[in-house]
Amino acid sequence: MKVLVAVKRVVDYNVKVRVKADNSGVDLANVKMSMNPFCEIAVEEAVRLKEKGVATEIVVVSIGPTTAQEQLRTALALGADRAILVESAEELTSLAVAKLLKAVVDKEQPQLVILGKQAIDSDNNQTGQMLAALTGYGQGTFASKVEVNGDSVAVTREIDGGAQTVSLKLPAIVTTDLRLNEPRYASLPNIMKAKKKPLESVTPDALGVSTASTNKTVKVEAPAARSAGIKVKSVAELVEKLKNEAKVI
Repeated sequence: MKVLVAVKRVVDYNVKVRVKADNSGVDLANVKMSMNPFCEIAVEEAVRLKEKGVATEIVVVSIGPTTAQEQLRTALALGADRAILVESAEELTSLAVAKLLKAVVDKEQPQLVILGKQAIDSDNNQTGQMLAALTGYGQGTFASKVEVNGDSVAVTREIDGGAQTVSLKLPAIVTTDLRLNEPRYASLPNIMKAKKKPLESVTPDALGVSTASTNKTVKVEAPAARSAGIKVKSVAELVEKLKNEAKVI
């Protein structure tokens, strides 16, 4: 069984994000970049499926600039077999990403596609669902457990009321939640081996996909600074401040 895993290059979650002086976007100059944490979980799940003998090949794909090869090499070091980079310097919408992934799916014909449920930069939580709609595959989102049995996959997913298990016929799309697994660290020998694993670069044009967007970013602003909290001596004082200063009651 071939598993396709999509990964995204994002600002490292430990970095304090800065907005450009002209408010045109996020300042990425000299900023540490890493693999999206939810994508790390997706790669880990694919590797575990291979270790169980369920998956025979893991292909990782990323869409972004040439520098995204760094995140693909990380995925290769974690256990993926080969990588595909769809090179694009544009700021792509979720739909454009889904269309590009659809083209890769058509080319590779994987039995299972695993994605992180969302990226920590745009926080859209859309690409997996859009890809499922474009391919016509069944989808299991917010997966906290994945079990492949023959030609189907059982996905336990987190919902408002607790957990729900859905059975999907392969091929299928799965998006990962935080509680699915704990990603491993790449060992030094595997990092060295990853440098020799195949990494293919393609362009959106070569895939026959238009990435033109109807969306335009007008302005990006940092969240307003929060005022410092205060202590009150009594419930009466709290009620008075909520009523007269905060004006919330």
